[in-house]
Parts: sequence; C-alpha cells; structure tokens
Amino acid sequence: MDPHMDPSIDTQTHTPASSVDTTAQDLEHLRLLSIFHYIVAGITALFSLFPVIHLVIGIAMVSGKMEASDPNAAIAGWFFIGFAALFIGLGLTFAGFIAYAGRCLRQRRRHTLCLVVAALECMMMPFGTVLGVFTLISLTKPPVKALFADA
Repeated sequence: MDPHMDPSIDTQTHTPASSVDTTAQDLEHLRLLSIFHYIVAGITALFSLFPVIHLVIGIAMVSGKMEASDPNAAIAGWFFIGFAALFIGLGLTFAGFIAYAGRCLRQRRRHTLCLVVAALECMMMPFGTVLGVFTLISLTKPPVKALFADA
C-alpha cells in the first residue's frame, strides 16, 4: 500500500497520525499532572504541620509552663518535641519532593524520580493515591518515556 494514499499515515515522518495526536495528548497530561503535583504538595505541606500542636505541648512541658505532677514530664516533653519535629521534617521533605516531581514532569526530566515519587504518593489517601496512579499510568507509556529521553 502506498503511504501517500493512506490518510492514517503522516507522509512527513511515516508514522501513524494517531501517534502524533497521542504525543499532544500526552504533553497535555504531563502539564496537568504537573499542576496537580503542586496542589498535592501544598496539601501535604499543610497536613505535615499538624504535629506543631504536639511540638508546642512538648515545649511547654520542657520549659515548665505546663503544670505536671510527674517529675518525668520533661522527658515526655522531649519525646513530644522529637517526634513532632521528625514528622514535620519528613512531611515537608516529602511535600518538597512532590513539588519537585511536578517541576520535573513539566520539564520532562528525571523519569525515574517521577516514578518513585508517584509510587510513594499512592500511600496518601485519597488525593495522592489518585494522582500517583494516574502519574504511573502516564509515565509507563512508551511515547511518554520517549519524551523524557528526548529532553
């Protein structure tokens, strides 16, 4: 069959016309996924600040501002401070990775990092799970892998 006569084949590159449309659609998907990564990163950062309440209670226990009948209240306060700081730090770090993955999706760089962050996002019910699954589906498509390889 002559490729010049078949309308489903692009005569310039000899590729099916549907793959050209798929690339434009994949670019739009990557753009939207990037925006949603920024939104989920903001939500994650907000929720990671919830342990600030425990941090304040721990500081009050250590400084003596909170009256406690137990002499070991300062030790418990240090546990409150340590765990709160740990959870806040991990949450903000993860939010930073999500935002960075969104930037990498927009620039079509660091395919493996985007895959790892998308897999980790699946643990965050419900928004992270939805975003992670859609990101994994999009990133495993061969045309999208080619877009990352070209960049």
